[in-house]
Order: sequence, then C-alpha cells, then structure tokens
Amino acid sequence: MNLKSIVLILLVLFSSIVLKAQNCKHTFSGLVEDFHDKSPIIGATIFVKNLNKYATTDTEGKFSVQNICSGKIVVEISHLACETQRFEFNITKDLHKIIDLEHHLEELNEINVKSEVRKETETAQETVVTANTLEKFTSLSLGDALKEVSGVSSINTGNSIVKPMINGMLGSRISIINNNVRLQDQEWGIEHAPNVDVNSANTISVIKGSGALAYSGDAIGGVVLINPSRIIKNDTLYGQTIFGMQTNGMGYNTSTKLNKSYSSGWFAQIQGSYKANGDFNTPNYNLTNTGANLKGLTARFGKNNFESGFEVFYSYLNSQIGILRGSAVGNVFDLARAIETGIPSVIDDFRYSIDVPKQDITHHLMKANYYKRFKNFGKLSLQYDYQHNQRFEFDVRRGDLKFIPAIDLTLQTHSVLADLNLDSNSNRKYNFGIMARYQDNFADPTTGVRRLIPDYNKYDIGFYATTEWQLNENVTADAAIRYDFNRIDAKKFYRKFRWEERGYNEDFSNIIIQETGSQYLTNPVFDYHNISASLGTKVRLNDNSFLITNYALTNRPPNPAELFSDGLHHSAARYELGDLRFDKEVSNRFSASYKYNSNKIYFLTEVFYNNINDYIYLKPFDFIETIRGPYPIWEYKQTNAQLFGVDITVNYDITKNLEWQNNTAFIKGYESNNTPLIDIPPFTTINKIKYSNENWNNFSATLKSEWVFEQNEWPDFNFTVVDRLTNEEVAINISNPPPAYHLLHFNSEATFPLSKNTSLNINFGVNNIFNTNYRNYLNQLRFFANELGRNYTLQFTFKY
Repeated sequence: MNLKSIVLILLVLFSSIVLKAQNCKHTFSGLVEDFHDKSPIIGATIFVKNLNKYATTDTEGKFSVQNICSGKIVVEISHLACETQRFEFNITKDLHKIIDLEHHLEELNEINVKSEVRKETETAQETVVTANTLEKFTSLSLGDALKEVSGVSSINTGNSIVKPMINGMLGSRISIINNNVRLQDQEWGIEHAPNVDVNSANTISVIKGSGALAYSGDAIGGVVLINPSRIIKNDTLYGQTIFGMQTNGMGYNTSTKLNKSYSSGWFAQIQGSYKANGDFNTPNYNLTNTGANLKGLTARFGKNNFESGFEVFYSYLNSQIGILRGSAVGNVFDLARAIETGIPSVIDDFRYSIDVPKQDITHHLMKANYYKRFKNFGKLSLQYDYQHNQRFEFDVRRGDLKFIPAIDLTLQTHSVLADLNLDSNSNRKYNFGIMARYQDNFADPTTGVRRLIPDYNKYDIGFYATTEWQLNENVTADAAIRYDFNRIDAKKFYRKFRWEERGYNEDFSNIIIQETGSQYLTNPVFDYHNISASLGTKVRLNDNSFLITNYALTNRPPNPAELFSDGLHHSAARYELGDLRFDKEVSNRFSASYKYNSNKIYFLTEVFYNNINDYIYLKPFDFIETIRGPYPIWEYKQTNAQLFGVDITVNYDITKNLEWQNNTAFIKGYESNNTPLIDIPPFTTINKIKYSNENWNNFSATLKSEWVFEQNEWPDFNFTVVDRLTNEEVAINISNPPPAYHLLHFNSEATFPLSKNTSLNINFGVNNIFNTNYRNYLNQLRFFANELGRNYTLQFTFKY
C-alpha cells in the first residue's frame, strides 16, 4: 500500500467520524402570522434552501422541519399575495421562530375602466387616469389630461394656460396633491395653470368633492392626486424616452425617465422633459405671441421596505408662456372693437420667440418623508416639504419697462405632516393626522405698478381622522372629520378714496398702522376656524354592480386675492377688487353613483347636488379711468349658490375588436335668486369608436367626436361705456356665450418589439380634422380670437 492510498483511507475515516459527530437531529419550527393583526397564515411555504427541505403551515399557521444539522441555514417563507421573506439562522439546537408576513400588500394605483382596482377612497366619486392615457398628453398640460374624466373641464387663457375645473369648481376650490404634497403656486388666478409636468406622473386620481379629507379640508370642488411610479422591489433598471412633434405651433417635445431599484429596497428615479412651440394658428390666421417653453425635472431616491423606509423627492418646473398679443387691449374701447370684429388686432408672421405680454413661472418642490410599521398596530408616516414659487407677469409697456414684470410674486411654503394609519384589523381601519404649514408671500414693490396682491404671512394647522368599516361582504362605510385653523397676516396699502369708498373707514379703522400722504398702510389679520366632514357607503348589489352614496361638509376660507385684490390684473386686462368682509364658504355636497361592469359593458353614472353658502365669485360691474383709458372693473362678490349635475361614462364592446366609449357631462349653477352663475361648463358629450387588434402589434385606431352645446344660461354682465371723444355709448358684451360646435379627432398607435426588453410605440393623431372655426365659452381669450385649427401629431415612445 502506497502513501497516497493510506492518506485517502485516513481522510474517509476522518469524514465518517465528523459526520457521526455532527448533530442532524435538530428541529426548526415556528408560526407564520399576519404582520397587522397576528392572524395565522395558512398554506405558507417554508423552504430551507441549502438543505432542500420543505414544509407548509397548517390551519394554525404552524410549521416544523425535522432533521436539521448544526450550522447555518437559509430559509425562504412565501405565500400567495405576500412578499417573500428570506432569513438566515445559525442552528445549534432546536429553534422556534415567529415570522410575520405582510398579507395585504398595497396595490398599484391604476385603473382600467373595465376592471375593479384599488382607489384612494371607497365611497367618493373617483376616477384614475392611467399611465397609458397620460403618455398621450406628453406635449400638453395637466388640465388637458384631466379632461379625459367625465365631469372635468377646464377654463383656459389661450391654448397653453389650462386650469382644471371639476363639476364647475376651480382655483382654490380644487386641491392638487403632487406626490403627497399639496401644490402651493398662487392658484387663485384664473390664468394660473398648475405647476405640474404631466410627464412626471404615473397615475392621477380625480376625486370629485371633498372625499379625501386626509389631503385637504377646503376642496369644495375636488382633489387631484398625482402619483409617481410604483417602486419595484427587485434588482432592475428600466426607463422610457418620448419624442413628439406637432404641426400647429410647430411644436416639439421630449421626455426621459430612468428607474433603478434593488431587491434590498433601495431605489432612485430621475425624469426630465422639455417642450417648445411657436405661435399657434386658427384655420384663418396666426395667433401672434402664443408660443410656450417648458422645462421640467424630477428626482427621487430612498429605501422602500415593508417595515420602514424613506424618500427624498425634488421637482423643478419652469414655464414661459406667451399671451396672445391681440388680447393686450389698452382700454374697454379696444375690448369692444375686438369683440365686434372677432379678429385679433395684431397678426404677425409665425415665430418661436416669446414677447410681452407673457408669463415666466418657476416652481421648486422638495419633500422628505419617513415611515415605520409597527406589528399588530399600524403605520406612522412623517413628512416635511418646501415649495418656492416665483411668478413674473409682463405687460405691454413702453421703453425699458417692458423688461420689468408688472407682477412679481414670490411664494414660499413650509409644511410638516404626521399620519398614523391603524390597519391591524382589515375590517376596521382608522387614520389620524396633523398638518402644520407656514407661508410667506412677497410682492416686489419695484415693478412700477400698484401691487395687486400684498405681502402676507399665512399660518395653517389641521387635524383629521378617517375610518373605514367593512360591515359585511357587500357593504363598506367610511367617515371622516377634519378641523383646520387658518390665519392670514397681511401688510397692504390702500388709497384713502378707495378705503372710504369701500366703507372700510367704519369697519376696519383699527387696522390702520400708518398714514402716508394719500394712502393708509394697514395690517389686516383674519382667523378662520373650519370644520369638514364626510360620510359614505358602498353597497355591492350583485356581481356586476355597485351603488355609492356620499355626503360632504366643507368650509373654505377666502383666499388672498378674494380679500385683498385692488389693482390692475394685467394678464386679464381688468381691474380687480376684493373685499375684507368676506366670510368662509360652506358647502354641503350630496352625491350618488351607480356602476355596472360586465364582460361587454361598463356603465357609470354620477349625480351630485352642491349647496354653497357665501359662494365667492368675480363679476364685472363698472369701469375705471386709468392713464391708458377706462378698464373694466371686476369685483369679488358673495352669494348663496346651488350647483347640480350628472356625469355619465359608458364603454361597450361591440365586437372583440370594436369598442364604443361615451363621456357626457351636464351641470347647472344658480344664485339664490335663480340668476345663472358665471363660467359654468355647457352640456358636453364625447363619443369614441375604437378599433384594436393585438395581433397587429397592438394596433388601435380611434375616431373621437366632441360635441359642445351652446351655454343657454348665463348672467347678464354686459354694460356700456361713454366714449370721451365722441360722447357716444359703447356696448361691452362680455357675457354672451359663443355658438355650439362639433369637432372630430383621430388617433392611432402601434407597438413594435425591438428586443426582449425594448419596444417602440408610434402614435399618430389629427385634432380638429375638418379645421373647424369655433370659440370656447370657457376660454378667457374667446373675445379676441378663434380656437386652434387642424393639428397633426406624431409621437415615438421607447421603453427599455
């Protein structure tokens, strides 16, 4: 026997001794239960990877794995609808472990109108716009995208400034929440579009009425929730790039989004976009100085694990928007001539450059939040956010004054939020929160123009509580209550004649802090105590239909423009007056929805009635003499109002490849004396015929019919002005609505796979196919020009 054989025999004998000495009689056992309520999870799989041993939990959630050797083991615990958990244990003796799994993971907030998915609310009238829909609006605005929802319209200033309107409500009556941050961007102005890049959104929830009190207590009109992409807890890198162009305005746009995530929970995302267009055109003439330029950037990173995590978020948006040159009238006589002729007074050749009048707005948003889940209890979230909004509005002025903004406002907002969600019992959930906010508005006095909005500080604090009860398998109820305290502390100059004309010398003499020549410096301070509440039910009638009812009480304090306006609003070419005596609005909104959903048809009808005490609105009533001539005076007024209406959504599969869609909205609004309210959307019905074929590279083609009726009820705010040169009366017909119109649009798309993980979507569309001339009642520039003519669009979307 040689030496090599002897060594081999000794090694075999040694290994046998070690194996006999190693203890392989340990037991690994335990209990798998739900993280929230400690209920046992039945049928969970326990896999000891390095030993290739399996076990399954029994009816009590218990498991046992026998004959485990001493040493390290790697265990994976998995269950349907749970996130798989991975553990490492060092075995030296029998081991017993209690393991928690998350049994009801948060779902992705998306909606297909033919399928039922999780929403932000249970009993509110809520619709979610998907990522696929939003991609079609990459060259447009948030307001344009929201009009895909029945009952949502917009009030426009030209084509680029689009302000969303929900059931006739707009401005500060609508809360826009961007990634859980309420947008603070001088939303009081009718020509102030939301500072949100639609390309940064993954889904958008539109909640009609005050159905989301955890987000806002004064949203009489509704809440718009803008949600970023869901974090995928996996080692992955993916993104998309969009290139688009359009013929009307010779516009082009691009957007890129890149996501990186890890199975450990770490993630990062960056998104950027750029849009530019020159002057738009109607079927007959160029719309001079209507170009726009937008630059946007969002970035977020953090760690997203089930038990705890954090996120840091930043958003930047800069918008430069030209205002139709022909709308910059010098006085009411120019306005009367513009209304009479129906053609802009200035029509120049096409250009990309943006001249006065124009807007230049920059918005920064920064957010940091942290959350922690506690076993058998709930989830605690903490958040801080900061917003900086800089608004410049440039008017047509002489010499070097054209380069100095007529309005220069800087708004800074700090907010903190704490939210506690008690969800250990899936049948009864409770949510509590507190919010505090400080806001500083600075109106630069060096503009050479009397300041429309004064300097002010605003303080807000809010408390809310919500609950959701699953009464039985067919009935869900929820309720919410919220208290908000608001204080506005302003410094404002009033001219003495205006102070006495408004009667402030009798009611507010105590707020005068200084007298300077022809003016008083005042320090108005207003406190508002606001209670909001909601109560709703959702009843499952059968497998295909639901009935939802909801009641909401909402208080909205007046905004700074409604209180303090006292000057020329250059973008709107009118003099605006607020009123210090305004009280808060009190809304009582009742709504009901019926939904039917089967394999072939989806039908949703939503009705509402909204009674608002002390409703604040803006109305023209007189004119004022300025160095440029007489301007119309628009005054904020308060009245009791009632609004009611119905929204209908229908999707019907005619065949496997052919589908009909309909969105119809009807709304009426009146003062207590039955006078119609101003700026109420006319009856609108939109029909689509869509052909799709998955076998043709997911090809689809849609023909869209948009029929907008004439508004047949409006307040008569028309008035006359005496021309000082001719001494003749000039009629100013600023209330009369334009005629009804009907438009046809076309859109088609197909998706081509380029590789295993890469695809190219090509989208081609034609808006206003027949190049129709029309005017929109809700466009503030309808007095000066027609709406846009035919527009061809082409878009390429790369996903990788």
